[in-house]
Amino acid sequence: MKKRFNREQKTTIVYGILSIVLIIVVLQLWLFTATMNAYLGGDESVIWPAALASLVCLALNLGLLKYLYSMER
Repeated sequence: MKKRFNREQKTTIVYGILSIVLIIVVLQLWLFTATMNAYLGGDESVIWPAALASLVCLALNLGLLKYLYSMER
């Protein structure tokens, strides 16, 4: 049995999810900057681990989006 949230509870959940998404996006931007800095400095060993970490961040964001859509149903 699913519990329905009222408007105030949904708003709190959405603000929390937006905060987490903002942190993940800033992390991805930092990861991209550090990876480009390392690559331009001649270190190519960080490319694939950084790409994998970025895909994990994408999966987390997509999971949060899926949760928001499921909360509306």
